[in-house]
Amino acid sequence: MSEVILKVEHISKQYRLGLVGTGTLSHDLKRWFYKLRGKEDPYLKIGDTNDRSKAAKSDYVWAIKDINFEVKRGEVLGIIGKNGAGKSTLLKILSRVTSPTTGQIKTKGRIASLLEVGTGFHPELTGKENIYLNGAILGMTKAEIKAKEQEIVEFSGCQRYIDTPVKRYSSGMRVRLAFAVAAFLEPDILVVDEVLAVGDAEFQKKAIGKMQDISKGEGRTVLFVSHNMAAVKSLCTRAIVLEHGNIAFSGSVEKSIDFYLLSNTNTAVKNLSLIEDRKGTGIVRFQSFYCENDQGNCIEEVSSGEDVFLCFRVEAIDINEQNSKIDIGFSFHSQLDERVTVLYSSYQNKFFTVNENGTYIIRCRLNNIRFSTGFYNIKARITYNNIEADFPKGYIGGLDVIKGDYYKTGNLGYDDNTKLLINGDWSIVDYKE
Repeated sequence: MSEVILKVEHISKQYRLGLVGTGTLSHDLKRWFYKLRGKEDPYLKIGDTNDRSKAAKSDYVWAIKDINFEVKRGEVLGIIGKNGAGKSTLLKILSRVTSPTTGQIKTKGRIASLLEVGTGFHPELTGKENIYLNGAILGMTKAEIKAKEQEIVEFSGCQRYIDTPVKRYSSGMRVRLAFAVAAFLEPDILVVDEVLAVGDAEFQKKAIGKMQDISKGEGRTVLFVSHNMAAVKSLCTRAIVLEHGNIAFSGSVEKSIDFYLLSNTNTAVKNLSLIEDRKGTGIVRFQSFYCENDQGNCIEEVSSGEDVFLCFRVEAIDINEQNSKIDIGFSFHSQLDERVTVLYSSYQNKFFTVNENGTYIIRCRLNNIRFSTGFYNIKARITYNNIEADFPKGYIGGLDVIKGDYYKTGNLGYDDNTKLLINGDWSIVDYKE
């Protein structure tokens, strides 16, 4: 059984709202008096839930509340959630940047953190001097740091500026050097916040590859916070979802991402019945539209390479013929209204027979959706016995496609500017003139 290297028990962090900061003299004295009498801190009994979108009803707020989890050696734990869910607060506590209000953390080994641009760097020192400073903070000897120095500099790509004070670095250069220092100075636990998003695409790819090497090859532990679900899916072995300072879900990466995406879905079902600008006889009309995943959950995001169902709720209003044929079609459009692809059921010799008035749901499964990243708008049309029945003007909905493992290789490196992904049969010929 793998060794538990990090254990978090009942961690909570409370902050005081307003301009006074974390506390006042009167509150500190009251806390001291209660402690002197052997009683519980009176302010631990109050405090709002961490919901940034609602007005405060208390002077205190729980940034995180009663967090419990453990991480084994070699695991890569993804921590995902909305902005303000408590992710960065949790990582700061784990990195000992701030202390918890309640609870305790048990760790084995050194923790290196990459939380914000320039964290742990002294702006007046050069890049090389900061490498030695960070190594000393991690408890390494000068000889150990020197053995890693060249690797750090080469990985960061900052050779030209390594003897220049860090205050003259761009934010991207600081992140490059900070990550290289954190990754190569051999911490037992590497904590990485969303800060990697500051780097360019080439560096993000290098950083994710290095974290995979750290966890799989070197058996070290990584805690990774990101809003990039493709990066979380490719890198992490397990994930937790934070909501309002609490752990809302903990489990496999796939299930955690599904939970997170579903929790962000507020308008997954589009009501089309109120659209007035539409063409056609109206014998059959669109009522609503939504997308589903394999589990039957409404979604607004899907990873490329996964299956998705397009669901059309239609109403037959004035059917007067038996065995009437309905042909339904849809098209995907880019943000510039360029039509990417179109599909009618009739293209596949599929018609839907309706014999009486009523409401029906017509579903179309798209296997291994072939789109690259981006948001795609959707238009739709119905014909009834080869006569146009309903054609709403404009879009009836949309689908956000995030980067996924379309080719089932673990490689997410395809060009984001590509709209349609294709498969090819590759071969090599031993050619000699």
